[in-house]
Amino acid sequence: MGAGALVLAAVIVFVLVYFLLFPTSSPKPFSLTTAGGISTTATSATSTATGSPAGEPAGTWTIGSGSQAGYRVREKLVFLPAQSDAVGRTSQISGNATLTSRAGTLTISRAAFTIAVNTLKSDRSQRDEKIHEIGLESSRYPTATFAQSQALQVALASVEDRVAHTTVTGIVEIHGVSKRERIPVELTLRGGTLEAAGALTFPWEEFGMSAPSVGGFVSVTGKATMEFDLRLRRA
Repeated sequence: MGAGALVLAAVIVFVLVYFLLFPTSSPKPFSLTTAGGISTTATSATSTATGSPAGEPAGTWTIGSGSQAGYRVREKLVFLPAQSDAVGRTSQISGNATLTSRAGTLTISRAAFTIAVNTLKSDRSQRDEKIHEIGLESSRYPTATFAQSQALQVALASVEDRVAHTTVTGIVEIHGVSKRERIPVELTLRGGTLEAAGALTFPWEEFGMSAPSVGGFVSVTGKATMEFDLRLRRA
């Protein structure tokens, strides 16, 4: 009885420390739009660009500085009703996209990106260590990839200095499992930077994963979100 009470007390103390003393500070989801138009995210992306007009967009565009991608999940502590977002991100992304422009229509005919998920960082080093072994298992599956499988067309005027909402179709590989997905994205072409932000939410089992649980008292809900903010410059 005494040993059980000590274990229970230790668990409660851990939960209180975790929840009260070290609250999760979750960054907001990536977005290029606000109620007032182009957001700070889009503006900051272009402030590091050349500052020159985008000009003719046809050609190859490669991942530039400021690009980020990662995960967002809802954490739940068994002994407390509150939930919070756990967010891990990395800037270790490579890839490029091929663009053509004709008669006022911008076409992204090819895009392929690789994310080094084994470099994901959150606000907790313990969480970062655990996802190497459980859930994402990034030690076994160190990368996630996207390969566009269908050309994406938007009106050029809809993305020049403004944000277009569209959907990109391609093959997503996470945890060694490949799935064809349609991902909602926001696009903007501004100051020599092509920026794309979006997210894909899915059940863990869709990519052969199980929702992580730590010690039986810290767990995550049944869905995960992959989110990204890609900033491309002309090659």
